[in-house]
Amino acid sequence: MTERAQQLRETARQALYRTPNDQECEIPIAVAVIRAIVNEHQYYQCCEEEGVEDMVVDARLLYDLADELEALK
Repeated sequence: MTERAQQLRETARQALYRTPNDQECEIPIAVAVIRAIVNEHQYYQCCEEEGVEDMVVDARLLYDLADELEALK
């Protein structure tokens, strides 16, 4: 397992422990993992207008990360 996948699994575990009701835990876990991914892998891309930037996350990186997480089974 890659270090990146291990970190996301730990993020999901922490979100699970903060959620008191098992039936409600899926959304907080998904939110925590999405935020962890974006925080780690975001970058800014300049646009044609000076001073304007877009926050970007590479789709290929997300697909690769999904493959790594599936391999955790």
